[in-house]
Amino acid sequence: MSPLAINRRRFLTLAGVAASTVPLSGCDALDGFLSNQSPVRDVLASANGLTYRAHRILIGADTLAPEFSESEIRQGQRPNGSTDPSEPEYLALKDKTFADYRLTIGGLVEKPVSFSLAELRNMPARAQVTRHDCVEGWSCIAKWTGVPLSAVLDEVKVKPEARFVVFHCFDKMNLGLSGAVPYYESIDLIDARHPQTILAYGCNDQALPVANGAPLRVRIERQLGYKMAKYIKGIELVSTLAPFGSGKGGFWEDLGYEWYAGI
Repeated sequence: MSPLAINRRRFLTLAGVAASTVPLSGCDALDGFLSNQSPVRDVLASANGLTYRAHRILIGADTLAPEFSESEIRQGQRPNGSTDPSEPEYLALKDKTFADYRLTIGGLVEKPVSFSLAELRNMPARAQVTRHDCVEGWSCIAKWTGVPLSAVLDEVKVKPEARFVVFHCFDKMNLGLSGAVPYYESIDLIDARHPQTILAYGCNDQALPVANGAPLRVRIERQLGYKMAKYIKGIELVSTLAPFGSGKGGFWEDLGYEWYAGI
């Protein structure tokens, strides 16, 4: 990585330290900061756009995230987010060890298709030992095996007007009084075609555990962990993120997280 590149992880840490200086009685004030009308949120959104552009200028499209030796794997992959979806459709698939699972791919593509897990496993695979960096502050090194997302996109022939890849997931997340909503996430086509962006069906030389996203999750090694959607049900190629959720590009983004979580 260029020495001029912004160290995003350090920035987020410093931002967290700054936030921790706010008295606990001021939590309501933080809610105001993240409201859609808040000028602070506008500033953070501008900073996110600046980081995105800086990364695209300073880091090559195919620059790899660090990879490690298998001897550096110290533990099983620590789960994050949902760990055991309870939706009936997912439970039915899990009961049959995902034998009936099919990944649907559509939207702005010339050849909408669906792939079984066996078909995905029979495609050329990539294995990589990488570090998962969670926005909560922890990291974990694991070996991931899967099919490069770029190979899948080549199969469906993405239309020129497509700009984003949206991942639709089986799991739902609770929004309090609003109830549970399907989890979703998105990335641009640059990250989608990055060599280390894979649809992972294996972790540490075993079938992907349910807690880590079985039967299929995406690994986007140059971004923070919350971008790596688990329990993927379908993939959609789109020109805009506006129709999904609150239009911010993901479940957590709709709640105030940054859409681009590059590190």
